[in-house]
Amino acid sequence: MKFGPNEMNRKANMADVNPSRLSAFQAVALGLVALTIAGCSSLGASGPAGGDVRSADSADYQGEGIEIVDLDGRAIERLGQYGRASEFAEVFTDEAPSAELIGYGDVLDIAIWEAPPAVLFGTTSTGADLSAMPETARSAPIPQQMVGEAGTVSVPFVGPIKVVGRKVDEVERAIVSSLRGRAHDPQAIVRLIRNETRTVTVLGDVAQSKRMALSARGERLLDAVASAGGTRNPVDRSIVQITRASNVVSMPLARVIEDPAQNVQLFPDDVVTVLHQPFSFVALGSVRGSAEVPFDGAGLSLAEALGRVGGLNDARADVRGVFIFRLEDREALGAGLGENVRTTADGRVPVIYRLDMSDPASLFAMQDFAVRDDDVLYVSTAPGADLQRFVSTISSAAFSVIGITNALSTNNN
Repeated sequence: MKFGPNEMNRKANMADVNPSRLSAFQAVALGLVALTIAGCSSLGASGPAGGDVRSADSADYQGEGIEIVDLDGRAIERLGQYGRASEFAEVFTDEAPSAELIGYGDVLDIAIWEAPPAVLFGTTSTGADLSAMPETARSAPIPQQMVGEAGTVSVPFVGPIKVVGRKVDEVERAIVSSLRGRAHDPQAIVRLIRNETRTVTVLGDVAQSKRMALSARGERLLDAVASAGGTRNPVDRSIVQITRASNVVSMPLARVIEDPAQNVQLFPDDVVTVLHQPFSFVALGSVRGSAEVPFDGAGLSLAEALGRVGGLNDARADVRGVFIFRLEDREALGAGLGENVRTTADGRVPVIYRLDMSDPASLFAMQDFAVRDDDVLYVSTAPGADLQRFVSTISSAAFSVIGITNALSTNNN
């Protein structure tokens, strides 16, 4: 067989290459490829894979099981019902007690009148001609009185009268009944001068904490906030809490202002607390921008939350792997969990809400699902994205080996 000049030159050059040096080239190449393959399981990630999250119901948090809930129409409806059941208008439904009832510590002003000719409370001279006296009613001044521990006030010529738990008109009738037969056509007027028992305490992030007296008008929640000078922080970053007996319920102040039904009537001894609440959620994983994202008290839907972080990362996101991590109230999950569902020490259930964005109906669910304070929004990485990263890494390593080999071969030549 005959060889051309170029082919003979190439053979001659190869013959000049040191075989031991070629073995070194091969060793370097094989070593780089081996390291690349070994490292393919640790290419890095922004969090658990979608499959790992979907099987998280076999894991635990604080020793308790994690619930996986598909974010579908039924889950949205159940959460909506629970949210409405937790509003002021649904919790505080009892009829308000009368604001006119007299209590301990109240101050009363009592006036008693007699028709002419007044004798018992009026003044006459001995032997005076009563028929010649002016036809005017008479009254003796009675000092204002505070209702003491006995719950009574004293009335001249009558003595102690029980007033606690009575309305002022009931006390008036009791005084008149006791004076009948002693005074001439007696009449009584009772006024509540100072209300010390039917009050509401307003405190927190308001201009001035105070005790607000309740009147027959029936003061409501926003009346209490206004009487304290309003909130010191923006309305959309404030929540208002009502404590009544064992019930403690909170709502965003902006929501109360927008919905008149939430502006409930207050009861004696209610405590209204205004708190500054910087609502926020955390976005992680294959989104365009991982961050802690603040939002106002008016609320935020899942669709809006994804929009605020720029949406999904098109090159990496798994559209079937959108998750919301939340410590949820047990009642919000309905009866489907069963009576033996495990909860954390504060009575909440670790829940992962799962959304499949490959389903067009998920776009409606996103608009109806409300993001809450401290939620974690996580988007898993698509399996194909990891494969693409692996191929890219292998290609880079291979081209690096080829470049090194070519460089060394050139030097030998």
